[in-house]
Amino acid sequence: MKIEQQQVGTVDVFTPVGALVDEDGETFLKTLSQRLKSANPRIVVAMHEVPYVDSTALEGLLSATEELQDRASALKLANVTPTCREIFELTGLSSRFRFFKDVHDAVKSFL
Repeated sequence: MKIEQQQVGTVDVFTPVGALVDEDGETFLKTLSQRLKSANPRIVVAMHEVPYVDSTALEGLLSATEELQDRASALKLANVTPTCREIFELTGLSSRFRFFKDVHDAVKSFL
């Protein structure tokens, strides 16, 4: 799995390329958890290259969201594909995340 990372101001933008399933999902979640260990993490996950997420990836994203909320920060999702958005809706998890149409809006929301 390829995971693109970039820093936009004080915000980390992660762009996983490929489905977040099995080992690829775990690889992405390990990368994300490394960033969670830093002071004051601000994270955007750009999901335009993610066609599908499995339950393990959903649980990991939810866990990261909750951890960041406890630390007065946030994880925000941008460019979520229709299939992934439907998965969030069907599992009842969509209300637990902040969705943005693009990375720029997600990054700007931290200001």
